[in-house]
Amino acid sequence: MPIDTIVVPQGAEYQAVCRGLKKANCDRLKVLPIPIGTKKIEQTLADYSWELIKAQNILIMGLCGSLSPKYSVGDLVLYQSCCNLDGAEINLHKELTTKIQQRRSIDLVTGLTSDRLICRAREKLQLSKTYLASVLDMEGYDYMKKFQQRNINVAMLRVVSDDLTGDIPDLSQAIDEEGNLKTLSMAIAFFKQPLAATRLIKGSLKGLKILEQITYQLVE
Repeated sequence: MPIDTIVVPQGAEYQAVCRGLKKANCDRLKVLPIPIGTKKIEQTLADYSWELIKAQNILIMGLCGSLSPKYSVGDLVLYQSCCNLDGAEINLHKELTTKIQQRRSIDLVTGLTSDRLICRAREKLQLSKTYLASVLDMEGYDYMKKFQQRNINVAMLRVVSDDLTGDIPDLSQAIDEEGNLKTLSMAIAFFKQPLAATRLIKGSLKGLKILEQITYQLVE
């Protein structure tokens, strides 16, 4: 694979990618953990300035939410384009995306990057109609744009961890200013919405397992 750098949200997603690389005995790739969301994007890019100077082909990885009945928990998607809530859209690097797809047959989709957590299935379905997008994330568009401005080739692969079969807990108050999940706030949200919490936990565990597996398969 031509990838030299992987960018992935910090925490469980980062750990899953690292497990996949370790399983494949691959130590040639730089793995850069980033905060959840984009509030700290400028600081993050400054912190990784040296790594980004040397980066040529970046793969953004992580979990995502489905906006389409077509995609369920555990499904893999490759972005061919990504838009934000303002309707601006950018394309991913075609050649890099094609090379990844040649390793595994993965659907090409349009993704949507939101600046907030979307927890209700009904709202996700409405977003899919408004933006004609299939999946939802909280980092993609902004990081792609910044990387492309630096003339870095970018592809993005995500694993669906929640779909349209039900709501997930409202964790908007559980993400701190540094892009970390606050354990106590998350536990309170789970307590208030136990069924939604069970759905999120099961989906996340399955998604993380698939994320680890696809990392291994791409670099083995």
